[in-house]
Amino acid sequence: MKKWKIGVGLLLTLLMVATLTACGNTSKDTSSKEADAETTEGNNEITIGQINWAENIAVTNMWKAILEEKGYNVKLNVLDMGTTMKALESKELDASLEVWLPVQDANYLEQYQDTVNFSEATWFDNAKVGLVVPTYLKEINSVEDLNDNKELFDGEIIGFDPGAGTMEVTEQLIEDYNLEFDLLPSSEPAMLAEIGNAIENEEPIVSPLWSPHWVFSKYDLKFLDDPQKTFGGVEKIHHATRQGFTEDYPEVSEWFKNWKMDDQQIGELIDYVESAEEPLDGAKKWVNENQEIIGEWVK
Repeated sequence: MKKWKIGVGLLLTLLMVATLTACGNTSKDTSSKEADAETTEGNNEITIGQINWAENIAVTNMWKAILEEKGYNVKLNVLDMGTTMKALESKELDASLEVWLPVQDANYLEQYQDTVNFSEATWFDNAKVGLVVPTYLKEINSVEDLNDNKELFDGEIIGFDPGAGTMEVTEQLIEDYNLEFDLLPSSEPAMLAEIGNAIENEEPIVSPLWSPHWVFSKYDLKFLDDPQKTFGGVEKIHHATRQGFTEDYPEVSEWFKNWKMDDQQIGELIDYVESAEEPLDGAKKWVNENQEIIGEWVK
């Protein structure tokens, strides 16, 4: 009887030890899973800079739609180009999806190349920038024609956001050609409204513009020849990220590098975004209809 009691006591002791050990392991497993969850959640938020340009609104909302389908939480911060670069440098932003090189944003590349990652990959390879006028101004076909028609334009070039690379290049163009014109800054929507009003009344107007842009499908505009190539030739559109982004988000970094669009794709995307009540709704519609294209980027 005594031996039986000793045996039972020993068995209970062993069971207690086994239970405590199991609890300890469960606690460790739970802690490990919680730590992993916190790490995943910490690497789940991406902040992208958005500039109020038609194509930028389109592609930032497109990537928000794509990334959120993949489980990321994407925030879009509306900033101008100069503030965007500073925010990438200070790591308040993770990415900016529109950098025009080799000419338009060369000043930002020169200023921030040591503190911001400018991707060598491009997502659009046939961009163009220059001064545009309505096609009904048949006698004005070159930048060199502007001074002889200064009174026609009241000596004004109607511009958009101050600090944009294209606005700075336009200032350089005025100097290069000794134009007796003032560049008037405003915003892209305000500039496009001025262009629309002028065309509606068949009045003269000259503005800096770029392609791809939906405005060319709405109005008959032509680029003025730029013999000195101040605006450069063909521009390519890159993206930029903060330092450390590639290490923190290797998957997304690779997706951005795989990203390529042509004129038809970006034009359709802009149209979807412009036509929707909310830009994200239009972007989601385009994403849903172009899964095969997107699959090439996020493979």
